[in-house]
Amino acid sequence: MKAMILAAGLGTRLRPYSRHTPKALFTINERPVLAIAIAKLQSSGCDAIMVNTHHHHGKIEAFIAGGNFGIPVHWRYEIEILGTGGAIRNVADFWQDDSLLVINADIVCDIDLAQVHAFHQAHGCPVTMVMHDHAKFNSVWVDSQDLVSGFQAHGNQSGYQSLAFTGIHLLERRVLDFLPEGEPSSIIDTYGRMITAGERIAAFVVRGHRWHDIGTPESYRTAVFDHMAPLAFNTAFGAPPVDQIQKQPLQGDGSDRQWYRLNDRQRSLIMVDHGIRRGVETIEVDAFIRIGRHLGACGVAVPQIYAYDRLAGLVFLQDVGDAHLQDQIDPADEPGMLRLYRGVIDGWIAMALNGSKGFDPAWTYQTAHYDAQVVLNNECRYFVEAFVQGYLGWEISFGELNPEFELLAAKIAQTEITGFLHRDFQARNIMVHNERIYFIDFQGGRRGPIQYDLASLLIDPYTNLPVHVQRELLDYGVNALRKHHPDRAESFVEGYGLCALSRNLQILGAFAFLSRTKGKKQFEQYIPRAVDSLVRNLACLKGISLPKLEQVAAGVQQTIRHM
Repeated sequence: MKAMILAAGLGTRLRPYSRHTPKALFTINERPVLAIAIAKLQSSGCDAIMVNTHHHHGKIEAFIAGGNFGIPVHWRYEIEILGTGGAIRNVADFWQDDSLLVINADIVCDIDLAQVHAFHQAHGCPVTMVMHDHAKFNSVWVDSQDLVSGFQAHGNQSGYQSLAFTGIHLLERRVLDFLPEGEPSSIIDTYGRMITAGERIAAFVVRGHRWHDIGTPESYRTAVFDHMAPLAFNTAFGAPPVDQIQKQPLQGDGSDRQWYRLNDRQRSLIMVDHGIRRGVETIEVDAFIRIGRHLGACGVAVPQIYAYDRLAGLVFLQDVGDAHLQDQIDPADEPGMLRLYRGVIDGWIAMALNGSKGFDPAWTYQTAHYDAQVVLNNECRYFVEAFVQGYLGWEISFGELNPEFELLAAKIAQTEITGFLHRDFQARNIMVHNERIYFIDFQGGRRGPIQYDLASLLIDPYTNLPVHVQRELLDYGVNALRKHHPDRAESFVEGYGLCALSRNLQILGAFAFLSRTKGKKQFEQYIPRAVDSLVRNLACLKGISLPKLEQVAAGVQQTIRHM
């Protein structure tokens, strides 16, 4: 038996995602559906496969040429799309003496194709169509003898059932007599003509199976989830789900990603949905996977990643609960608070130093290093444009403060102790689960001044640590660092103050953007704390004078207090 995979389609229903990737190369668990189809056909007894190509044909042909499939896999390029019938007619030379099993490239299923072949050989009809009951697509009429009677409605006639074509069919060369040569045609129209001419088309009806048409973004996402969620449970717990997996949406913070808790009644995982990728460049989901796996391999306390698909944007990972560091802080229990933060700082040191070893800058999706341009554009300009101009409505230009911002950026570079930088190391991104501390949302990681993350932790408006607690924890961090960099303590402290200021600017820009532009008003309540912290951090700076920024900060503080 030979087989044909129909893969020439334009993927119109999958746009814009199919503009960069042909439908046949959409992935499930990082495997192209074309590879899944080839493996299924091989295991079903096919001895050779033909794939027709058109849209992004070069990518499909390169994939086939680079594959090691165990059986011959050929391709045939269609200059003009020939349709489902014309494509079969175009490969008549490929299946000289065999039956031809045809399957659509966008179908993912667990139907036993060997059984289909055995059924086809037994009945003697020129065509077997594999059918199932799928209300959305039911349009083929099958009689009581499991013969296809047509593709038009039969009304309420007894003895007929309306079923859906699965996109899988087996045919003999007699079909070629009904297919026009050298022009586009539809195989369904051809089958209709065959029935009118008295030919019999058998229906192989399947039930209790898994079948997905990935031809739309929604159906593709459903197929990926239905296939991967059980695999993730099996990887995480060494056993498949004990019950149907339930998907519970979780409340996110500033990100546009969607978070879910998956539960089988006994155990749970987290799934993060980044959305289907729109291009080939490195994006957030790539960084999340690569950096997360790297940190885990380095012994850093991050949730374990069990499964992922970068094209679908889905990542399945360890559930580390709902308790953020922010939720665990009791201001009345200062000794307990200090103990908890010391544990966080111990984990931060391990992440900053161990995470830097073997870190590949190519994993990042924003910038490879926290450098002067990041300070100027992502911290300082963000503060001016999103907060001062956008939130307060003040007419202060970035250029007025730029000389001081450039001085700040240069001083940060001079005092930098380079390591792995989380970039958003705050209490909402630190989880406490089963008396263990975990760091999440690491996808913005890169190399940079490790002082930045400690500053992010200690000046965090979410927890609003008292100044004396911040100082005590800074001392703890400096002493912990001395074990690794005994001669850099002074430089660390100086850089810490500069990074605290830079982070403060970023915080205010982010809170303004999220509350005003994104409509996430819950962030607005933290702005007064961040403003007070900004004034305080400016007053504590040593070795650098920023009078214009100090003047702006003082004015902002007065304005915010009266809002």
